Amino acid sequence: MSQRHLLIVAHGSRRQASNDEVRALGERIGELRDPGIHRVEVAFLELAEPSIPDGLARCVAQGAEEIIVFPYFLAAGTHVANDIPEALTAFAERYPDTRVRLVSHLGASPSLARTVLEGVGEVV
Repeated sequence: MSQRHLLIVAHGSRRQASNDEVRALGERIGELRDPGIHRVEVAFLELAEPSIPDGLARCVAQGAEEIIVFPYFLAAGTHVANDIPEALTAFAERYPDTRVRLVSHLGASPSLARTVLEGVGEVV
């Protein structure tokens, strides 16, 4: 079985606590020990480290043969539609032997509506 890594890509923020939330999410996902995912990493589009290229390179350095990239964005704006795919294209040119798969952004998830209702239910 090849090593499959998950790279969660968030926007990044000047507010460190926001970036730490994303890092904590990555750790929680890693703790779930999904048998299909060998390792979970986090990267940021801007304003925080590691960058997307650095996050991808870290996955390769840790033995990834396949990297699943999950855009942690609610809507398919320019970052999701253009910026992330462009970064992945540049990476693929440098690392042609590593498979990179971009999956749908968070906002496209069919389970998001249920998650929103569960959050509202905690308050009501």
